[in-house]
Amino acid sequence: MDNLELAKVANEVRKSIVTAVHAAKEGHPGGSLAAADVFTYLYFEEMNIDPKDPKKPDRDRFVLSKGHTAPGLYSVLAERGFFPKEDLTTLRHLGSYLQGHPDMKHIPGVDMSSGSLGQGISAAVGMALSARLSGDSYRVYTLLGDGEIEEGQVWEAAMFAGHRKLDNLVVIVDNNDMQIDGHLDEVCSPYPIDKKFEAFNFHVINVANGNDMEQLRAAFKEARETKGMPSAIIMKTLKGKGVSFMEGQVGWHGKAPNDDEYKIAMDDLEKAGEALCQK
Repeated sequence: MDNLELAKVANEVRKSIVTAVHAAKEGHPGGSLAAADVFTYLYFEEMNIDPKDPKKPDRDRFVLSKGHTAPGLYSVLAERGFFPKEDLTTLRHLGSYLQGHPDMKHIPGVDMSSGSLGQGISAAVGMALSARLSGDSYRVYTLLGDGEIEEGQVWEAAMFAGHRKLDNLVVIVDNNDMQIDGHLDEVCSPYPIDKKFEAFNFHVINVANGNDMEQLRAAFKEARETKGMPSAIIMKTLKGKGVSFMEGQVGWHGKAPNDDEYKIAMDDLEKAGEALCQK
């Protein structure tokens, strides 16, 4: 799939994110929208997966370490065909299998239950080590928030991965510069993020615009070609990307749009889709 087609898919994913969070009347749209492009690239281009056989042994694994952005993951899984898109409107509803955080026991395509910040990367490192010990070829990807990497467990996992030279592991940091309590430098700055991962023996790839498919393609190609050490992709993204009143706004980290806001958001994304179709 070329970059333009991927961008069109990402726009559909964003529509589903907004629709799901609006239907739930709660959730985390800001970070989900920021990461919609990398979710799309992973599931439509990068990873070896099969929606018809979600548990196939040689599939690549993905761990959403920042599990609160489940609306983004669910939307791309539905778009890829793991389950019906109409189920997205049951997000967080009583009895729905689409809980507020990913659940590997009930959601097709979810490889690890997550949500307790800092823990997902440890699970991903374990999966990568398992592949190494078993001689399996699958690769492991994990997405962390830039606020999440303030957790100490992240760096224990990074230390282990670097020491074991797990070159089948790709750690992605969604660097949108915001967390629930404000901007990173106001809360507990983790900068410089790239130098920290380098210190733990990672090959670091800085992506100036993580909402650009061409830059994501180049980054994942470089990670795949890196041997002898794990890769860390540090991508700059825009919180709330694609929705005018959410972009760059800390307040949209974890709240749902009302009916009027939902209409504005969907209008924004419709116009974005039309613009992509004219390219």
